Amino acid sequence: MNTATAQIRITRTYPVTPDKVWRAWTDPQALSQWFGPGTLPSHATAVIDLRVGGEYLISFAAPDGETHTVSGVYQEVEPARRLVFTFAWKGTPDRVSRVTLELAPAGGGTELRFVHDRFFNQKARDDHARGWPVFFDNLHAFFKESAP
Repeated sequence: MNTATAQIRITRTYPVTPDKVWRAWTDPQALSQWFGPGTLPSHATAVIDLRVGGEYLISFAAPDGETHTVSGVYQEVEPARRLVFTFAWKGTPDRVSRVTLELAPAGGGTELRFVHDRFFNQKARDDHARGWPVFFDNLHAFFKESAP
């Protein structure tokens, strides 16, 4: 794979502050409400040790009822600005990829720039490219439902 095809890049703008987007990705209670491919609330479980070198573990049920678990290690933690972590599924722990989130204020909301790279192969990249947009739609719905 070349570098361009080996990445997934998604940019979304959410109508909330960078702090709220940060919390959605780093607070176990918030993350458990939206992370997953099903409808909200997702009822995922998350354990997060938010520090460089800290680990996370997230489990969620797919619409077919199958449970999926992903884990990794935080490599960069810049609150409300940047988060970088490794990403590996429980069933394929040797296939470690990387996720980078960058947050920036944008027109009264937050622009989230997401890059997922370092995939094991093209199939893994393509599978994630199909899945992530659903998660981001859930994140948008989470912000709409949790609005004051």
